[in-house]
Amino acid sequence: MIYKRSSALFNEAKKYIPGGVNSPVRAFNSVGGEPIFVKKAKGAYLYDEDGNRLIDYISSWGPMILGHAHQPVIEAVTEKAKDGTSFGIPTELETKIAKLAVEMVPGIDKIRFVNSGTEACMSAVRLARGFTGKDKIIKFAGCYHGHSDSFLIQAGSGAVTFGAPNSPGVTKGTAKDTLLANYNDLAGVKKLIEANKGELACIIVEPVPGNMGCIIPNKGFLEGLRKLCNEHEILLVFDEVMTGFRLAQGGVQERLGVLADIVTFGKVVGGGLPVGAFAARKEIMSHLAPEGPVYQAGTLSGNPLAMAAGFAMLDELNKHPEIFEELEKKCIYLHKGLTNVLQKHEIPHSINRIGSMLSVHFEEEPVVDFKSAAKANNETFKKYFHGMLKRGVYLPPSAFESYFLNNALSYEDIDFTVSALEDLAHELK
Repeated sequence: MIYKRSSALFNEAKKYIPGGVNSPVRAFNSVGGEPIFVKKAKGAYLYDEDGNRLIDYISSWGPMILGHAHQPVIEAVTEKAKDGTSFGIPTELETKIAKLAVEMVPGIDKIRFVNSGTEACMSAVRLARGFTGKDKIIKFAGCYHGHSDSFLIQAGSGAVTFGAPNSPGVTKGTAKDTLLANYNDLAGVKKLIEANKGELACIIVEPVPGNMGCIIPNKGFLEGLRKLCNEHEILLVFDEVMTGFRLAQGGVQERLGVLADIVTFGKVVGGGLPVGAFAARKEIMSHLAPEGPVYQAGTLSGNPLAMAAGFAMLDELNKHPEIFEELEKKCIYLHKGLTNVLQKHEIPHSINRIGSMLSVHFEEEPVVDFKSAAKANNETFKKYFHGMLKRGVYLPPSAFESYFLNNALSYEDIDFTVSALEDLAHELK
């Protein structure tokens, strides 16, 4: 494939935008080479500035669950834009989408819309601290909750040590209130709780992580977190920015039957526009301003265009729950196809899948947390990524990101993807 115009655009972007991109993973640093620049997208396909058509397996990192430029969403945004793009004043549509979201998701009474997943998670932790009157939180290595200071923390030297800043600009004072555990390690969480009794406001977790590849919770892990939180008066926060309205109408809470105290959303809930949200039962949400003392605000929160896109998306998913079954069947079909090729060519691998999320790790041992994900062969992944891109398939440009299937994908598209891997396999051995 030819990428002359994308390359020229990237060089121009680097003059004015740090690294040439507005989100680091787009820069292809982990896979090498230069990023493609997209001109448009429709259904299951991306069309780049050089005229190449690519089958899309990231779906804008999750929100395009029904495919790109889905007609009801486009029509809703177009019609709403005719009435104005922002007011900073309440609109009826905000209540409509809030009511629909509360009806779809178990365990929540009220929801507040913000502008991003980062803002949602930041606000959820602030609310947890305000509600409990405690400062410390537990997060998990490899779970990404946005770029708020509290979340950019790496491991300390032992299981019960404090975290340390993982980015310049994050203060040690912030880091001291964030404790780090390993995903799927319930014993490690217990030790942290015992060492910090009475000080923990919340445990925040991606119930199904998508930022170290797709990771599946071990049986009893989420249930164990729920039990520990109940026993020690700690709030359990599910970051469902990726999984909310994707793994089921009610997200992970519905699919796996474990309820959190606070849930955050993004991606699908905005229909492709910048939207985040956080929700909880009435008792907790009543602590949020203007009802309570925990402050959160945003000029563009509840933006009419974003609410129109989000409502159109949720309304379709709510009216057609069979979409989730259709997506899962396609993901299973892709999983089987990729597995057959990799096994046939004796390429060491491990594939994780749940619902419409999937990830391929070039590592034979099960990938259950950040440490096991990091053991995978990244050089093989680079060849895999660029080889598939060359053949017309766009995968996440990082070994630590999940695939997100969209329902516009056809079985012919998936067959093409598997055939591309077959053609590439000899280069991966």
